[in-house]
Amino acid sequence: MSTDLKSATKLAVPGRGGRRKLTYPWILLIIAVGLVAVSALRAITGAGDLTSTGQFGAALSAAVPIGLAGLGGLWSERAGVVNIGLEGMMMLGSFAAGWVGWQHGPWAAAAAGILGGALGGLIHAVATVTFGVDHIVSGVAVNILALGATQYLATLWFGQEGSAAMAAGGNDKQSPPMPDMPTFTVPGLSDWLNSLEGHHWFLVSDVAGILGAAVTNVSWLTLLTIGLFIGTFYLLWRSAFGLRLRSCGEAPISAETLGVNVYSYKYAAVLVSGALAGLGGAFLSIGVHFYQDGQTGGRGYIGLATMIFGNWRPGGVAMGAGLFGFMDAMQLRSGGPTVHALLLGLAALLAVLALLRLRAAKRAQAAVSAVAAVVLIGWYFLADTVPLELVEASPYIATLLVLALFSQRLRPPKANGRPYRRGQGA
Repeated sequence: MSTDLKSATKLAVPGRGGRRKLTYPWILLIIAVGLVAVSALRAITGAGDLTSTGQFGAALSAAVPIGLAGLGGLWSERAGVVNIGLEGMMMLGSFAAGWVGWQHGPWAAAAAGILGGALGGLIHAVATVTFGVDHIVSGVAVNILALGATQYLATLWFGQEGSAAMAAGGNDKQSPPMPDMPTFTVPGLSDWLNSLEGHHWFLVSDVAGILGAAVTNVSWLTLLTIGLFIGTFYLLWRSAFGLRLRSCGEAPISAETLGVNVYSYKYAAVLVSGALAGLGGAFLSIGVHFYQDGQTGGRGYIGLATMIFGNWRPGGVAMGAGLFGFMDAMQLRSGGPTVHALLLGLAALLAVLALLRLRAAKRAQAAVSAVAAVVLIGWYFLADTVPLELVEASPYIATLLVLALFSQRLRPPKANGRPYRRGQGA
């Protein structure tokens, strides 16, 4: 059956044979070039926080909830169910974590967040898989339902006069505080990397600052998230279960004829999707020690963008989450000076893109990229900083730019979002 499923899946994917696959040497070369470029940008602009341990530590924390939401979207859409309700599932997860966390601690909060998000996933699965509701409509409904439910329950459970929750510090907008989640630091290595970073040597100190973020005050939930990304890759791309699940998103009728229970796989995928998004919401509550109204802040939608940017692959989702997490952390930590320095880096990228487009005989795109690069260079030299409003919007601007630049190279699962009823192939 597995061989037949592989054949059916390959037939459903056009143009896969002509796509060039990145090998590990090429990936390592790209990473090395990126590190040199960032080091040069830091040295030229003097924006020391660009590669600091604090910046990348904050970026790692900011990337976790976005990455979990993106990974959740990947599970759902690989099975053929569009999940625009990730934001609502994150809300349910963050609320459940706040409700349980102040009473039973952060680990119980994480478990509650998983269950809360899975509940949102179950609602979406029932609507789309069982009743055939349009996936977009169902996802929007989940978001609206989650927003209303969490606000109502917060008022009822946290803000009720005379309640234990209010006595412990809760109100109608937030839960009482919960204890800290433990973190870990690699002794010796963390101090050594911090010492190297302090010398401000070209490349060496920059690499030390980046690596230091991975061994200094790292949450255990961050490690769990890394494990979930690795596990997702092996489960969906290296197991019979994953092959069957992905066949439901590529060719569900063919999968059905080969004996796959498409409904069951779609249900499982959407439940896991909601659970992962709920864990992302729980991470937000645990990180600040309480649930707060509006806590997700659109991260579910950014997670959806990382999934698209990552071309529905775990590695791509991780890179996208890292990029958006970096931008999010930068606007919170460094503000104007670092964003101002990135103007020069973005100008360099656009200049390279212009050359590539010119080489491909796409003169109009090359001209647009070249003009944008010149404008950014002029902006960098004529101004010392950027407006606060632009700094705060930088994560969302980065989201739009990335999707605009990479949209032509993306290929979603072939049957993603399409209605499916059992017995269609008969």
